[in-house]
Amino acid sequence: MNVLFLCTGNACRSILGEAVFKHLAPAGWKAMSAGSQPAGQVHPRSLALLKREGIAAEGCRSKSWDNLPATPDIVITVCAGAAGETCPAYLGQALRSHWGVEDPAHATGSDAEIDAAFMAAYRILRTRIEAFLALPLAELRQDPTRLKTELDRIGGLLP
Repeated sequence: MNVLFLCTGNACRSILGEAVFKHLAPAGWKAMSAGSQPAGQVHPRSLALLKREGIAAEGCRSKSWDNLPATPDIVITVCAGAAGETCPAYLGQALRSHWGVEDPAHATGSDAEIDAAFMAAYRILRTRIEAFLALPLAELRQDPTRLKTELDRIGGLLP
């Protein structure tokens, strides 16, 4: 199964989602990320955070959804609707779920406060991905309606 983490810029949240999912996923599950309007580079704080957490970031790059390496089976949007962001609407046949996360790239304040915003986004995504991977995946692959319900429930975990 191919999981696409999607946002507008593909510089922070979707990159974190892709890297964490790859790090934790069982065999047969793959992750990728993309943006509808990619920033063109991964935010350096995202890469630094992944390194600190011991998660490989090789191959992470900001890219368009027009250049996906595989067709996604599941698309998870990670923009934060409460912040007034417009999530891109993927036009493929994939199962879709929304896991809104505040964009740490817009954080202001001291270096420590900005780093804390990146860590908060990472923790939310990691918690949700761990919950996703704890599901009975073999069973849910055969039941897309139930899988969507579970993914939407997970998207509501944490702010």
